[in-house]
This record gives sequence, structure tokens and C-alpha cells, in this order.
Amino acid sequence: MLMAVTATAQGTVDDYKQAFATRGKYSSKMVDGDVSVHRKWGEPHKFWYSVYDGKETVYKEVDADQNTVTILKENPQPPRRRPEWRGPQRHWMEVPDEKDGFRRSPTDSTLTVFHRANNLWTRRDGTEKPLTTNGDSTYYYSAWGTFSPDGRYYATVRIKPAPKHYVYYVESKPANSVEPVLHKQEYAKPGDSLNYRVPVVVEVATGRVVEPSTELFSHQYEVSAPRWDKSGRTVTFTYNERGHKVYRVLEMDVTTGRVRTLIEETNAKYVNYNRLYRHDFDDGRYILWTSERDGRNHIYLYNRQTAKLVRQITKGEFYVRGIQHVDEKAGVVYFSACGMNKQEDPYLVHYYKIGIDGKHLTCLTPEEGNHSATFTDDMAYLIDTYSTVQTPPVTVLRSGRDGRVLQTLETADISRLEAEGWTPPEVFVAPGRDGVTPMWGLIRRPRNFDPKKKYPVIEYIYSGPGDQYVPKSFTPWIWTMDDLAELGFIVVQLDAMTTSFRTREFEEVCYKNLKDAGLPDRIAWIKAAAEKYPYMDIDRVGIYGCSAGAQNAMAAVLWHGDFYKAAYAACGCHDNRMDKIWWNEQWMSYPVDSSYVECSNVENAWRLERPLMLVVGELDDNVDPASTMQVVAALEKANKDFELVVLPGAHHTMGETYGEHKRYDFFVRHLLGVEPPKWSQLK
Repeated sequence: MLMAVTATAQGTVDDYKQAFATRGKYSSKMVDGDVSVHRKWGEPHKFWYSVYDGKETVYKEVDADQNTVTILKENPQPPRRRPEWRGPQRHWMEVPDEKDGFRRSPTDSTLTVFHRANNLWTRRDGTEKPLTTNGDSTYYYSAWGTFSPDGRYYATVRIKPAPKHYVYYVESKPANSVEPVLHKQEYAKPGDSLNYRVPVVVEVATGRVVEPSTELFSHQYEVSAPRWDKSGRTVTFTYNERGHKVYRVLEMDVTTGRVRTLIEETNAKYVNYNRLYRHDFDDGRYILWTSERDGRNHIYLYNRQTAKLVRQITKGEFYVRGIQHVDEKAGVVYFSACGMNKQEDPYLVHYYKIGIDGKHLTCLTPEEGNHSATFTDDMAYLIDTYSTVQTPPVTVLRSGRDGRVLQTLETADISRLEAEGWTPPEVFVAPGRDGVTPMWGLIRRPRNFDPKKKYPVIEYIYSGPGDQYVPKSFTPWIWTMDDLAELGFIVVQLDAMTTSFRTREFEEVCYKNLKDAGLPDRIAWIKAAAEKYPYMDIDRVGIYGCSAGAQNAMAAVLWHGDFYKAAYAACGCHDNRMDKIWWNEQWMSYPVDSSYVECSNVENAWRLERPLMLVVGELDDNVDPASTMQVVAALEKANKDFELVVLPGAHHTMGETYGEHKRYDFFVRHLLGVEPPKWSQLK
């Protein structure tokens, strides 16, 4: 290997300088392409947007009715600062106790409801009195409720609080202290007990509490707060079963407490509850719903009175990505989807409209590309920016009626970018593990690429699940690929099985099996690329990632060390029992069972036979840093050689500047087979 590497003359001081300079070379070189669109509030058919013109950011106003564009003198919406009086923000892992705040009656401005001593109280004209009296610390009333439209009732939940799980961090070098600081953070993990919530309705005049049977929502992961219907006779709430195999939309009669199921989703593996969308029609007759029940995400219409499915509105081999608007009067749904155009990359997003009767499907953005649209509130107009990773952005004003282009607003100029030596990454498609299903990814070569040389391959991985991760829009600087390539590598990224937006089956490979990470598909894809491009040396393949991507990267060398020869893993959730509850129970289910052990990099650390660099930020508040340190302990116990980089004061990170340089050196040393330049040479 050393002779071959010497011939390539890669990993040099000049290569490092090119790698570190890539961001500066590629950033701010695209003109009229990076468009940020906003609606102009108070003027329903006007937009404004910002765009870089090569010298500065300029602001323009679009009058869609007149089809005119006006250059503005300044930003029409300067950034707003968060008011200091609001105090510190709650951390996203904290579960609020819902005892703060108050609610004002919609029919009597002098009447408010608030929480005191585990119960609800009322305040009117300075007089306070208890509305409920049976709450206690083990089962209390939430203040975060709502009045019925007529003000007669107050709907909220009663909460049986669960013990809180905390993680602790030591900040070894605080900014203003020599002594370390201990930090404590609420952080529920898989298997932890959770708050138990029961929707209730309280009659304001009498304090009578209507509390339902929990038969239809007993095994809770989450029960939402009740939501009033316009009639004021019923409330609705949602039930997400622990383990995520059942999800229900429930309705409760406010006088009797009777609960019935309006919609139920079930799946033997998991209901992808973050994808669900619900729109209740104003007349109370129908509910619009999205579901993956037929294997792809589609739109359904339910009869609210009968709780029966009326029809599936969309169907076919495509995936609904979002609902932009439901026009009840016109009977039209506006939505985005991918996969409808069979000749395109199946992940490219387009916008459509369709009748609620399932007829008259119209594509509003037909040009090939990944589209991002901003509509007027009445959907009469939209501004649409579209591009691919290989074709620069175009921004147009369209009619919301038929998608007709009214005016081209901006066409990106990338001549300055190309003058820096930039070329687009290659989109490469090859079958995965089954030899049939196409996997879509990118190949990035160094700027001084020579097809006569052999290049090691590095894969950047984040296999989720929950999304797709390969860039689909034009991106001048892909930071996960471009910099590393300059050191003398071919860098690749692809969306394999376990990721989203193809089919439910495609994603569900992850179920109780996060160690899979689509790695068999990735290996097949890289081998297919190397068969087409013999300069890709698949005897020297590395892999790296952060967070779940770090779990994936380490799994690659644990279970597929015959193919992946080195791995860099930053801030990894290496054991799913140690990570946040909502992400891990979604894919690994509940209760915690042997599948968690089987997928654990900690439990399987003994398998390591390849070079590994672990990176951890000591203040990582996304993934518990102890997850990495438990891997360290297991590797040391198994007498394995590895590298560890601890970043004092760092949070969830790929490695920051220091870790980036360590990653460069790690792959240069282990894949190129040369000693990296001294750091003093790169100052």
C-alpha cells in the first residue's frame, strides 16, 4: 500500500490547506441563488424575499396581482430579539409540570382559571376560589387548559407525575471559574416511567368534573391536551400507545364523559406518529388524515359522525411529504410529495393539488428538481425555488390555480463558483442488498482528481431513521464531503434502507435493528460504484458520522470490518438504552428487551478489529456523553486499541475545529497510509 500511496502523493501540506480552504472558496460564490421568501403580512398577495447579488444581500417585494418586483431599501423585517423578561428557555428534554400560567374566559374577561396547590382555581375581580378540590401531588390538574367556546366548561388534563430521570455533566473548564461546574439536566431514557394523563372537563359554574374511563388510552406514551370542537359539546384528544403500535384520535362527550374512537392507526412494528397530519373540517362533518397504512404516506378522508373512512384521496407509488392547505369551500387539498415522477430522483419534492373527491390531481411545480414553495394564504400564488445538486436554483412566481409561471424572479449564476474549480457531485444509483431496490447517493471527487490514480473511499453516514439525508437541492459547499475529498479521498453519501420517504417497508428495516443502518445496501452500492470506476479502491474504505451517524459508523467496523477499514464516531448514541426516550423507543420499541443489547456498540465492543476514533463533547445535552465513555470502558476491558478525543466545554458536535483536524489525520494515516503533516506546518 505504501508504494501505491507514495505514487498518489496525497495527504500533503498542500492538500490539507486545500481542505481547510474549501469552505471559503465555495461560500458566497453563487449569485442570485440563495433566495429566502416571506409573505408580506397584511397584504395577502404580496411577498418579499432576500437574495445575495454577489456584493450584498438585497431585498425585493413581489406584487403577485400586478406581477411586479420592487427593490427595497432595507430589510422589511429586521431580526427580533427574544424579550429578556421571558427568562431562560426550557430545555427541549424537560417535561413541564403545567402548573404555571392562566387562561381567560372567552365570554367574561374578568374570569381566569389558574393552578394552585394541585387544583384549579378561578379569579374574578380580585376574588379567588377553588374550582376543584380533589387534586393532590400524586394526581393534579394541569393549568394548561382551554375554555369551551361558550365559556361554560374548562377542558384540561389530570396528571399522575412520574419520577424524573436526570443526567449530569461536569464542565471541566468554565469560562469564569477555575473550579469545575456540575450540570444537571432532565433526560428521560427508554424504559423510564412517564406522566399519566387523563383528559377532564370541569363545569365552571358548579365545579363538576367529568372524568372519563381510560379504557381506550390506558397504555400511554402520550395523551394530548383536549381540543374543543366548535359546537362545544365534545373535545378531541390523541392517544399514542407506549411502543407506538397504536395511535388513536379520540372524542369525549363533555357531559357524559363517554369516549369513542374516531380514527385508529395500528402497525405490528410502529406507527410513524410524527408523519401523521390531521385537519378537522369547520362544519364538524369530516377529518382529513394522513397515514402510511398502505405502505406509503397518503391522504385519507374520514366521516366525523360515523368514524368511518370515506375514501383514500391520494394513492400510488409516491409519498406525501406534507399538507400545505385544505380549502374546505373549494374542496381542494394542496400537498407536497416525492416519487410521482418515475424518471426523476424519487426524493425530489414537488407541489400538487387534488380534489377531496380524489380527482383532478394537478402538479403545480412540474420542472425537474427539488422544489421549495411559499404560498399566499388563499393559495392564489406561490413563489417556488427549485434545483438539484447539479443544477443551480431558479426562483419563479406561479399561479396557485394551475402552476403556470407568471415571472422568473431569479436565476442563479454560478460562474464565480466554477472559477474556483467547483464541479457538482455525481448522482449515482445502484441496487441495494436485494439486488433490485435502487439506492440513491452522491460521489464527490477531489478537485485535482486523476482517473489514473487509486483513491480510498470515505462514506459519510447518518442513517436516521426518520428522514432522508443526502442533499437534493443545489449546495455549493457540502461540508460533510467536499473538505475531506481534497485530502485525496473519494467521499460518498447515500440513503439506504432504514431511512425515510420511499416505502414503509424500506424504513422499517430499522425496527429493533438500528445496528443494520442500511450497511448491507451501502456496501453493495459502493462496490457497484467501484465496478464502474476502478479508481475507487474498496480495499481502503472508511466511514464517519455524528450522533446516530456515530452509532452507525462504529457499527460498520464492528459488524462489517471486512469491508470498512476505519471509523470516526462523534458524540454517538452507542447504546440506545442511554439515549433520549422519544427517538429510541420509536424505532427500538418498548419494553426494553434483548434487541437493545444486540444493537449496542458497548455490548459488542469486543468485536472491534479496525482503527476507531471516538469523539465526545463533555457537555453534550443531546446524547448523554456517558454513552461514549461506556464504549471506552468496554474497549479497554476487551484490550482494544482505539483513539479518544474529549472536547472540554463542547456540546453535540462532529468535533469542532480540533476534531475536524483529528479526523483528517485519522483517515490520512489509516487509509492513505502516510503520516499527516505536522500541525505547526498548517498554521
